[in-house]
Amino acid sequence: MSTTDQRIAQFEKMAADDADNDMAHFSLGNAYLQEGRHAEAAASLQRCIEINGELSKAYQLAGQALIACGREDEAASVLARGYVVAAGKGDMMPRNAIADLLGGIGREPPQLSAETEAAAKKVKDSGAFVCRHTGQPGTQLPDPPMRGAVGEWIHQHISAETWSLWLGQGTKVINELRLDFSREEDQRVYDTHMCEFLGIDETLHEQLASAPGDD
Repeated sequence: MSTTDQRIAQFEKMAADDADNDMAHFSLGNAYLQEGRHAEAAASLQRCIEINGELSKAYQLAGQALIACGREDEAASVLARGYVVAAGKGDMMPRNAIADLLGGIGREPPQLSAETEAAAKKVKDSGAFVCRHTGQPGTQLPDPPMRGAVGEWIHQHISAETWSLWLGQGTKVINELRLDFSREEDQRVYDTHMCEFLGIDETLHEQLASAPGDD
């Protein structure tokens, strides 16, 4: 079994063991999407949205998966809802990505209410720290949560709120997969899940895998 297949199997287990774990379904959907398993990705991401309708990125990825399946009308509906959610929260990166996806299938983003526009402008003008994972304002971590390039990247791009969510999700990863950190292989499994959750790019993922001192 390949590393990708193993990761998908782990996410499948987490989603099956805790059907209401939105981030398990999000991570599984994202993993499916990366492997071109678009129908499965769409189903997992739509389940994530059912559980947590405020996760803007899930709408974006669900729409992307549905478009890849040729289900453009369904994608347009999901993306339109996601656009409003993202706009209201000031999630500019998902909002812009959703607008691009809608444009790619010949659709226009929905008109926003004056209240939503005002909320979006307030967030934009606040100059707040914006989390790379959620695309929404948050609190910057006071220090890198670990040594090395990965810890610095997290400090610069991931909010304290998202990091706290990962710590909760990471505990589930440890418990459900019965990881033993005295084993280097189990540490790598944990690190891979962390990278998947936070959206750390491939270069930093490789650095993390080759730098056991970053803990």
